[in-house]
Amino acid sequence: MFKRKQTKQAMARKLIVRESPKSIYAEQYRAIRTSINFSMPDKDIKTIVVTSPKSGEGKSTISANLAGVFSQEGKNILLVDADMRKPTVHYTFNLMNSYGLSEVLSGQYELRDAIQDTYIEGLYVLPSGSIPPNPAELLNSKRMNQLLFELKAQFDFIFFDTPPILSVTDSQILANKCDATILVINSRQTPKELASKSKSILQHSKSNIIGVILNNYILKKNDDYYSLHGYIE
Repeated sequence: MFKRKQTKQAMARKLIVRESPKSIYAEQYRAIRTSINFSMPDKDIKTIVVTSPKSGEGKSTISANLAGVFSQEGKNILLVDADMRKPTVHYTFNLMNSYGLSEVLSGQYELRDAIQDTYIEGLYVLPSGSIPPNPAELLNSKRMNQLLFELKAQFDFIFFDTPPILSVTDSQILANKCDATILVINSRQTPKELASKSKSILQHSKSNIIGVILNNYILKKNDDYYSLHGYIE
């Protein structure tokens, strides 16, 4: 379907849902997948924004694993690196990032030429491409609206890994255009006021917040703990 443009570097990150599918962490991702599937039974959710209050909260790792666990249901999943300021998705899947979302939105490349295959069956990636001078303007363009329409016709689910919501307006713009938004919060580092402010910004943009994922959430029970905890409303 799409070509895989692999770099010469080794894979920088491993997806826990693929490498350790029987682990408690992978089980948490499957639980979140179920919650997303049942979050809005009367509305067809296909485009999902994943963001966080600030950087370093784990949203990119979570985005990749969510895309991976959804592909395990036999569906065609696309992970879009919509962070055109500090892209990382191509590192996770060891892909080329010489062109991608920014080139598609600026009309330099066709969508079909920018999407890449991955080592996971059913999971595809649209990397960010080169860093443009105007990421927010590109995401707020008519071409972005058309792109969403095209992607919905080709994939069962599309996940957007976006910049931190408190840093730039990119996530706010995209969350307004997509079907749903998930907020990732590092429960051991993020102050409550920043989490609350992030929620308010998303609500102000009229985005559909379907839930929150608490990263590094520790639940002591029989000497076991979970580093990921999902709550989907």
